Amino acid sequence: MSATLANDRRTLVLTGASRGIGHATVKRFSSAGWRVITCSRHPFPEDCPWEAGPEDHLQIDLADPADLEAGIAELKVRLGGGPLNALVNNAGISPKADDGGRLSSLTTDLQTWQQVTQVNFYAPIMLARGLLDELRLAKGSVVNVTSIAGSRVHMFAGTAYATSKAALASLTREMAADFAPLGVRVNAIAPGEIKTEILSPDTEKMLAPTIPMRRLGTPEEVAKTIYFLCTEQSSYVNGAEIHINGGQHV
Repeated sequence: MSATLANDRRTLVLTGASRGIGHATVKRFSSAGWRVITCSRHPFPEDCPWEAGPEDHLQIDLADPADLEAGIAELKVRLGGGPLNALVNNAGISPKADDGGRLSSLTTDLQTWQQVTQVNFYAPIMLARGLLDELRLAKGSVVNVTSIAGSRVHMFAGTAYATSKAALASLTREMAADFAPLGVRVNAIAPGEIKTEILSPDTEKMLAPTIPMRRLGTPEEVAKTIYFLCTEQSSYVNGAEIHINGGQHV
């Protein structure tokens, strides 16, 4: 690859890249020639077929503010003062009760509230602010991944998760107003029921009839929308929250 082409290559920083929507997003952007820097609390898996993974993966525990701060510093080093075209805040956690059940507002302890809020709400804004110089250079885009659970009580998603996603939707609007004058667009996607490896067949059978399209979405369908929001095709889209749920929200 020539130096000119290397300098023209667009770059994405993606959190929560190890599975599901994150993994599909890596494949979508990589296939379009982007450099993808992935971040997760897990080390890079040795059996992953993505060749560029090991040198462009950063292990960060977003639940630890100090580790997040160190991770931002390392990301800036890896970007080398160059532009960052997109930041996708996909990482999110939704802890369960000891028996696997849903944690409600009556059963969620303070430590869980704090952990969920740190990962799902604080980390996105701290990453965006920490990488603002690089985003400004590229006139880049930030995409926050919220959830259908942020706008309705969900049968599986816990209260802390749902509340953090509702807050992230509000934060997206605030960021859109603050970042746009600096040349950076900020939007959100709100996935509904997406078919990933963590869903059981019984869960899919129970949920699909409640969705107008009568099926679950795929991670690839979500990744396509993320890609749209990170490219010039969405150059006048700012402060939006796009529902990706087959009409489940209507």
